[in-house]
Amino acid sequence: MAMAAQGQVWVGSEDSVIYIISVHSMSCNRQLTEHRAGVTGFVVQDGPDAPSQVYSCSADGAVLVWDVSSLQVTRRLQLPGSGLSSIQLHAGCLWCCTCRSIVAMNSSVRQELKIDDTVQERSTTFVAFQLLPEQEQLWAACAGCDDLYVWGLRDLARPPERVHLPDCAQVTCMIRVKRQVWVGGTGLSQGRSRGKIYVVDARSRAVEKELVAHADAVRTLCSAEDRYVLSGSGPEEGKVAIWTVE
Repeated sequence: MAMAAQGQVWVGSEDSVIYIISVHSMSCNRQLTEHRAGVTGFVVQDGPDAPSQVYSCSADGAVLVWDVSSLQVTRRLQLPGSGLSSIQLHAGCLWCCTCRSIVAMNSSVRQELKIDDTVQERSTTFVAFQLLPEQEQLWAACAGCDDLYVWGLRDLARPPERVHLPDCAQVTCMIRVKRQVWVGGTGLSQGRSRGKIYVVDARSRAVEKELVAHADAVRTLCSAEDRYVLSGSGPEEGKVAIWTVE
């Protein structure tokens, strides 16, 4: 989901449609059907006149740039392959998280980050990433891995550092809240698999807290004004928890 101009909430769906919901009438007043695969992410352009553009991405590697006022596509980008899960804007580049790599691009591919075989022995599938411009860092998580990978934005050619998540079975989502990175997934708690949230300090890269969130895996995290974090669990539980940010 993304909040755009004029009280609009843009919602992407697995049926490839973007639904635009009015916050005033609480109804869907427009559907955008330019994507050809499930819509996986949005990013709203920042700036003094923003939001004037919304970027949307889909699982087939397509990125569409929308003019908010006309709801017309003004630009199309295509990444090779599939598995595009999320996008962010930073330093004039569009950063894209795909299954096999994280790509920084403008009109063409500019730089591609992967986990080297010497760092990660098994096949790597990226599931989430976050840009921390203040710390000049890029954080990423991979499926089935109990480490986070941290690149320095000043020198992306250097191998990433690792942050270990104790008793972690898998990572499914990640958000930045103030100077912290909140990581959701599953892990062991008292010998049982539970939905867990790891709160990591971005400066020291130390795990500050392990929150036992849900009986099922944590599937999504959302920050509310950097004061609260909402976590949503998988279908076996289907509950939302609200956490106070310290």
